[in-house]
Amino acid sequence: MSHLQITEIIENKNKYMDLLFLADEQETMIDKYLQRGMMYGLFDNGIKAVCVVTDEGKGILEIKNIAVDPKSQRSGYGRRMIEFIKDRYKKNFRILQVGTGETPLTIPFYEKCGFKRSHSVKNFFVDNYDHDIYEDGIKLIDMIYLRMDLNCDQNHADRKD
Repeated sequence: MSHLQITEIIENKNKYMDLLFLADEQETMIDKYLQRGMMYGLFDNGIKAVCVVTDEGKGILEIKNIAVDPKSQRSGYGRRMIEFIKDRYKKNFRILQVGTGETPLTIPFYEKCGFKRSHSVKNFFVDNYDHDIYEDGIKLIDMIYLRMDLNCDQNHADRKD
């Protein structure tokens, strides 16, 4: 029987550093957003996933880190966490965005969750990390941003066709 629960983690965020490192392998980069961000843990008979989101201003909420325990990947926990974030923040933010490297696993995952490619930041990984970052054997260079409109349900409900 599942006891799935998502709760905000307010104290001892560093306790989950092993999970955070799965999505961002440099501690100085994690430190830039961890304390100012809101962190959530997905628990299902133990911690399965974490997510850190930050207010980027102008109605934009950004997923800075989302990671699922390797033994629990491909079980729907990542998607469940994104659905939770969407529902939790749709009244306060217009856009949910996420930045990631150009890899064959991450971009399709976000697209299946409803994100669409928005823009990229050239050389982000080269300029901001003290070592080369590889994912699925691919060296990450540019940060690819994907976005979704959080108010689309309200927009359609308000329309008079």
